[in-house]
Amino acid sequence: MGSGIWSTDVYDAADRYRRSTGKSAFSYSDSGARTVHPALDPREATRESRDSDEHPRSTPVAVLFDVTGSMLKVPRVLQTKLPQLLGLLQRQGYASDPQIMFGAIGDATCDRVPLQVGQFESDNRMDDDLGRIVLEGGGGGQMTESYELAMYFMARHTATDNWDKRGRRGYLFIIGDELAYPTVKAREAAGVIGDNLTEDVPLRHIVDEVTSRWDTYFLLPAGSHYAGNAKVLDFWRDLLGQNTVVLDDLDAVCETIALTIGLGEQAIDLDEGLRHLDRAGSTATGTVSKALARLNRGRRAEVSTLPAFRDTTGGVTRL
Repeated sequence: MGSGIWSTDVYDAADRYRRSTGKSAFSYSDSGARTVHPALDPREATRESRDSDEHPRSTPVAVLFDVTGSMLKVPRVLQTKLPQLLGLLQRQGYASDPQIMFGAIGDATCDRVPLQVGQFESDNRMDDDLGRIVLEGGGGGQMTESYELAMYFMARHTATDNWDKRGRRGYLFIIGDELAYPTVKAREAAGVIGDNLTEDVPLRHIVDEVTSRWDTYFLLPAGSHYAGNAKVLDFWRDLLGQNTVVLDDLDAVCETIALTIGLGEQAIDLDEGLRHLDRAGSTATGTVSKALARLNRGRRAEVSTLPAFRDTTGGVTRL
């Protein structure tokens, strides 16, 4: 997947049509759907980010967000901010040939739709995937959701040329406000994804597995039920360190993602990225500056099993 070119004009036209007709951007969910859309079913094909003549050096980006309880606002904000995310990545040259996948996380212990995963796309089909997400609004009523199941899917059911050809990790952003369960349960992996595991997989094991191929970030946004909760913050910092990012304003989520990728790709430093936001008239500059202050401004660590693709000067090859 990942063919085509994103068009803000097409997005704007679709948005105007929805407004004029009263249709929802999340028509599948808002029509009453309570089963996973076939296009987002995690039991289906591996999600792939591949190079092509059109996109010769693909950069995979996955954004998975909690859709339980108070986190229901997140996908609606993402849908309205989508053009800014793509604009920053493409027009500012933060990443070569970005291919973005959206997905949603619930609670496999009780939700009807605990995991939904789109495909990696470079064009307006990613907006279509957002519109197919079921905003179930469930959850188990405790401070835990199935983030570990989403990380398991990313570790074992994705394939990217960025890794296979260049030995470079993609970017994974999980947006939520609760804890993960301590293990990937074999029965949940079977029921939700279709995998037959002989035993449960410890959370730490799956975190190590997913971070070996994905630069993984946990974004904790303001406005969620557990925003500012020390237990949640300590839990994710123990797992991901400085890649646990606190957002004072949910509206800054796309700018935060874009600048995080720009920093990781060494396309910008933080000050330059913040200037880009200012020049674009963004109101997110202060939030992004505070959110990303903890991230290492140095060169992104290269993880490679393919030495032939390393730059002999120690730098990162960019188009």
